[in-house]
Amino acid sequence: MNEAIFLITALLLLIVSFAFFLVRTISKLRKDREKARKKEESQVGFIVGTFQELVGKLKEKEKELDALRRKAEDRADVIENYNEYILQSVPSGVISFDSDFAITKVNLAAERILNLVSSDVIGKDYHDVFGEPLKGILDGKVTIERGEIQYTTPSGKDIYLGLALTPLVDATGKTIGQLMVFSDLTELKALQSQAELRDRLSSLGEMAAGMAHELRNPMAVIAGYTKLLAKKTDPSLLHVVDSVSKEVAVMDRIITDFLSFARPAEPNISRVDPGQVIRRCLAHLIAERNDIRARYALQGIPSLEGDEILLRQAFTNLIQNAVEAMPQGGELGFSFTKDAHAVEVSISDTGHGIPEKIRDKIFLPFYTTKDKGTGLGLALVHKIITSHRGSISVESNENGTTFRLRFPLATAAMRSRRATGDP
Repeated sequence: MNEAIFLITALLLLIVSFAFFLVRTISKLRKDREKARKKEESQVGFIVGTFQELVGKLKEKEKELDALRRKAEDRADVIENYNEYILQSVPSGVISFDSDFAITKVNLAAERILNLVSSDVIGKDYHDVFGEPLKGILDGKVTIERGEIQYTTPSGKDIYLGLALTPLVDATGKTIGQLMVFSDLTELKALQSQAELRDRLSSLGEMAAGMAHELRNPMAVIAGYTKLLAKKTDPSLLHVVDSVSKEVAVMDRIITDFLSFARPAEPNISRVDPGQVIRRCLAHLIAERNDIRARYALQGIPSLEGDEILLRQAFTNLIQNAVEAMPQGGELGFSFTKDAHAVEVSISDTGHGIPEKIRDKIFLPFYTTKDKGTGLGLALVHKIITSHRGSISVESNENGTTFRLRFPLATAAMRSRRATGDP
């Protein structure tokens, strides 16, 4: 009995010990598993945290890169705008073409010089935009370092261009088109022509003065003898003597005009109202021409520093020529424009015009197309205008002629005289 109790007790102790061991083992396993899980979660959290930190840094770098990109784009825009400002501000015309010679860019100076509108021509082939000789130059597709041509704009204005045509290359040196750069030489050509004409007229005037004086002496002798002949000749021959006297008078008038042209012009300077001078000349010259209408637009024209007598002579010659160019009647127009330095007076008519082939000769002395003209009228006009430090130009076609007289304004003229020491 005691042994059975002992065995049962021992068995129970063994079972309890095993159960306790089993519980401890399971608890340890659970703890180890929990610890492993926590460790795994910690590692995952570290990885996730590290990843999120990297993502955050990448986003910051992305923001910095985006800011740098925006700065680069802004800088590129600034540079592009600056280049555009330079292109649009240069006084020379600039036109670019792509590899097929279609127009890609036209600056403001090119629009003004060639009378174009960039929005109307960009993208077009040059054949559809330009006339000759520009079209022929572009057809040649050769490099031109410096050339000069005469060109007629779409409005019909004749201009002189100095131009260069060069390949347009990119940063790698590859040719991507052509670039044409040009300047308006019209005013410069006019000034050169005026200077050349002034020199020629000056030399001719010096020579003419001597010849005129030499001719006047024998003419005076002839005139004296014709008066004696008129008193002693047979009445039936008086008409012959009268004819000689008239021809002598004509020759004397020519010599007088010649001397007026040859005599150095020394303007007696005073303040002159050109509008009033023109009115007086006009009233005298068209008094008997009811078929001529005057269009007068000189209200507000500024005063000039000049010689009123010489200016009256110049305006009279120009108006007289205009009246004679309208034998069937027409319209005389007077207008002016001005800028900060000069005033330009325009005298236009609706007469037969001046043929293009003789326009370069009209200011030469003794050149005339009139039967009874001396050819000194426009030569004197040119001399008078240039003696006032001005210039004169002419535009003419079959519908009429316009003379443009450009004078320095009074203040500019006074400064010029003081600078040169003139009275």
